[in-house]
Amino acid sequence: MATTTAYTATQNEARQAAQSYLDQRLANGLTGRTSTAQPFTIPLIDISPSFSPSLSARKAVALQIRAACTNSGFFHITGHGIPEEVRQEILTMAKRFFKTLPLEKKQALHARHSPYFRGWEDSEYTYVNPGDIGADDAPAETKEGFNWGYEAGLDPTGGDGQYVELDGKVVNGNQWPSEDDVPGFYETIKRYYGPVLELARHLSRLFALSLELDEHYFDEMLTHPGGFGRLMYYPAAKNPQPLDPEVKDKEIGLGAHSDYDCFTILLCSAAPGLEILSPEDRWVPAPAVEGSFIINVADFLMRWTNGVYKSTVHRVVNRTRDERYSVPFFFSINYDQTVETLPSCITPDNPSRYPPVKAGEYILERLRATTKDT
Repeated sequence: MATTTAYTATQNEARQAAQSYLDQRLANGLTGRTSTAQPFTIPLIDISPSFSPSLSARKAVALQIRAACTNSGFFHITGHGIPEEVRQEILTMAKRFFKTLPLEKKQALHARHSPYFRGWEDSEYTYVNPGDIGADDAPAETKEGFNWGYEAGLDPTGGDGQYVELDGKVVNGNQWPSEDDVPGFYETIKRYYGPVLELARHLSRLFALSLELDEHYFDEMLTHPGGFGRLMYYPAAKNPQPLDPEVKDKEIGLGAHSDYDCFTILLCSAAPGLEILSPEDRWVPAPAVEGSFIINVADFLMRWTNGVYKSTVHRVVNRTRDERYSVPFFFSINYDQTVETLPSCITPDNPSRYPPVKAGEYILERLRATTKDT
């Protein structure tokens, strides 16, 4: 009974608190308020010094990350060390998967067959903002996706053999297309996922430094981490319209939302579409910077830092006649890890405002909230 009660509390808190945060940010964006501050610019951080043996060099990068995370929670990184051919290869594979795999083959891989939302996802299966479900004025999302999660064979370290799924079960929840249907698909995913997973672990050490913690504070929580990858396809706009805060968009690739995990590493094609809600509650285009990844703070890190770091509210609206592809990587700690507010983020003026929660259970409830039948 106690376990059921605790899980129900997690379910309610995960959905309600996140929706409240999103609704508040979006409501502020509708007030039309202006700001006397300088126009918002997206930070660009060269993280190459963070690979230095010099602790002071690593801390200098961490300070730049802290400044971004306490503001919008959004920044570009360069100097990450992942080869451009690896990045372009997975974007090419994404296009091949979405454009050449027959619909019946995609349907066989549909995420509805998976309790962990793995596999192919058509445009109507989810609303990334649960508040849009059933809303008369919410345009349908046009995105199409393919989702997969961590497995030891994708981890360059080989893992520790202790991986569990979002619900704590010891299973491999992924669905993959066959090699005959999409030749090279799994190997392409592996060539990309491995380096990005290692980059995420590296960034976690920089996040630790940025929070005045020991550099390796998170290491033992990342031995079999949640690493949820997606291939995303956004069709060209039927009627391209420029960004106008006074006009409600009729074509939405992905609705306004904040991510669920600790942070996101995003690779995207040249076609623009990503827009973030700035600290002044204005929608701002976020075009890709050549050779960079986009990093944004997600809800789990915001709650872990007691609101010190800001989860980024964003959306995707393709305003061009070009197709857009992207590969977001949602990084979490081990799903079986229960966390409480970080000690460095508790002060007399800012006592802990979030209850302890298990990482996997929190993220699973956020995913469940996006489907119409939950």
